[in-house]
Amino acid sequence: MRYLVRDRMLAFHEEAWVETEHREKLFRVDRKLLRLRTTFHFVDVEGNQVAGIVRKALTLHHTILIKQNGAVVGRISKRMFRIFGDHFSATLRDGRRLRIAGNVWDREFDVRYDGSTLARISRRWFSIRDAYAVDVMSEPDALLMIVLAVCVDHILEDRKGERLTNL
Repeated sequence: MRYLVRDRMLAFHEEAWVETEHREKLFRVDRKLLRLRTTFHFVDVEGNQVAGIVRKALTLHHTILIKQNGAVVGRISKRMFRIFGDHFSATLRDGRRLRIAGNVWDREFDVRYDGSTLARISRRWFSIRDAYAVDVMSEPDALLMIVLAVCVDHILEDRKGERLTNL
């Protein structure tokens, strides 16, 4: 199933919506500003926080913790030295190690586990800068794949030193 992540700028924080391909809103992603660490909250349409990501302010390389119900369920980090393309690694609490690899110029990434593709993150089909698609092949992991997509986008924008307009 295809999910879309769309940005909306507000005065004191950034907000994005995760929608289905049929434009049904599923989650709101709030980026909290004015904190020592970068924090995002994933909130469903009923107002319940279903997940969160946290990046501590003083780290040598980009490592982001993924939380659900207050417990860390995963960790994503970027390989520091890579000649061609970008490569991320996600370690989950259940022991799975996911590989996220792709092309930073086209903003195309595949989330892979054990040789199979779980999701594809893409800005390719969007001419506007404030939206990207997450095609999820494994529906039980949909929320996790969306969270990983936001993490990858955040790391890339932060690395470029740009203002984070794309969560």
